[in-house]
Amino acid sequence: MNYRKTIFLTAYSASIAHIASAFSIVEILEVLYKEKILKYDVNNPNWDDRDRFILSKGHGSLALYTMLSEVGFFSKDLLKTFSKPNSVLGGEPCIPNIPGVEATTGSLGHGLSLAVGMALAKKIDNKKEKIYVLLGDGECEEGTIWEAVMFAVHYKLDNLIIIVDCNRIQKMGTLKSIMSIDSWKDKFNAFGCEVVEVDGHNTSELKSAFKQKNVNKPLVILADTIKGKGVSIVENDPRWHWRLPNKKELKIFMKELNISEEEINECKKLI
Repeated sequence: MNYRKTIFLTAYSASIAHIASAFSIVEILEVLYKEKILKYDVNNPNWDDRDRFILSKGHGSLALYTMLSEVGFFSKDLLKTFSKPNSVLGGEPCIPNIPGVEATTGSLGHGLSLAVGMALAKKIDNKKEKIYVLLGDGECEEGTIWEAVMFAVHYKLDNLIIIVDCNRIQKMGTLKSIMSIDSWKDKFNAFGCEVVEVDGHNTSELKSAFKQKNVNKPLVILADTIKGKGVSIVENDPRWHWRLPNKKELKIFMKELNISEEEINECKKLI
């Protein structure tokens, strides 16, 4: 399935969205949900024995909504209501009205703290479920991230899997120009985590990384990605953090995502 096409058409219908941030995490979510790395039940979203997934970089919500609809948590027709009045599908995920969404996110830096609390609770209850949390690399400039990492290492939370979308771009520019970090691997290692680096668009590498064994310490998967992956004019360009294409740019989206005029016209009816 062309997930990026669905993400874009949903965004275009709403005239609003963080498409570049959603495009960079498509393969990560595909492996988690389609390869059944995550343990879940679409017919019982609140199943006690499920794994939890938290999208800490909540502005990538369209990628999550697309995947949740793809695996059957809710109808794909619900995507047409994205960011419309009274819709449950807002710009950032919110609980409790979206099946499959485990946490309200969007205020960056806090998703990992939520995940750490969930992981500790499972440990205390002697449960085997895992907690997965997806961070942005720009988000990792938040101090709360490192407080949560210290906590996770201290309490030996090996049921916690931290995925970092390492696309090297944040809202106003590149990480290098705003707050440069020589090596995320060195930093997470220094805190005591188990760290794996992968191509974040390679599903085989991602699948292997999720099966990595970690004992008495959290697992960190550093996913090397391209912000805006899939559309040439969007890739690695900070200007696309929060915007949609003009008429000329739209032609490029349509060509590269295999979108028809009819599909665009259907979107316009929903605006």
